Amino acid sequence: MKVEILTTNEKHELQQEIIGKIRDLIEFKNLEPGDKLPSERMLSERFGVSRSNIREAIQKLEFYGILYSKPQSGTFIANIGRVAMIGMLKDILSLEVPDFKDLVETRILLELKTVRLAAMRRTEADLKAIRSALDAYKDKVLNKEDAVQEDLLFHLAIAKASKNSSLNTFMLIITPEIITNFEKYHVCDSNQSFMAIQEHENIFQAIKDQNTKRAKEMMKIHFKVLYQYCYHTDNN
Repeated sequence: MKVEILTTNEKHELQQEIIGKIRDLIEFKNLEPGDKLPSERMLSERFGVSRSNIREAIQKLEFYGILYSKPQSGTFIANIGRVAMIGMLKDILSLEVPDFKDLVETRILLELKTVRLAAMRRTEADLKAIRSALDAYKDKVLNKEDAVQEDLLFHLAIAKASKNSSLNTFMLIITPEIITNFEKYHVCDSNQSFMAIQEHENIFQAIKDQNTKRAKEMMKIHFKVLYQYCYHTDNN
């Protein structure tokens, strides 16, 4: 598990290093909004890293709205002021890898919102997707198999049903790191997994009934253990 964490940190540091070099390139070349960056291949050769690492750094900058890509054309500087862009790059370079408790706390805040929106906006297709994920989770738990991924797929199906693409994107961003660290921090055990089957059923029923208040209440109950993890560790 130590190797896994080191790998995550090293990957983060490499991305930050590449972003710093892209910032230096923008400043050195005096690039303006709308100007085109060198190709991934050229940046890869210039920075001495793989094209996949370049691509990930560019995607991160696209997420923050600093760059944008055009199919068959390349990557360009977004239409934001130079001072604002340099300031945003400085902030991005100061970001640290969030610890697991931060991710869990963020997930709780997101899901209390997404479950209410899902109850308001869900379609029959959404209900089928949530039900399918719930059944997959139940099968794994009853067979005494690891069901962490199925659990999170259930919650991602709810996020998708919220019809809010930003909330859905944030959930997709934090989910892989949560999967990686769930067992490391022993947040849930087999007994809690069995209890979670009924909790999932209650959440699903509230969404199906379009009862937003009950959906939020059921999600709060479901997150009781995670609440304890986040806030009891703060008090210790």
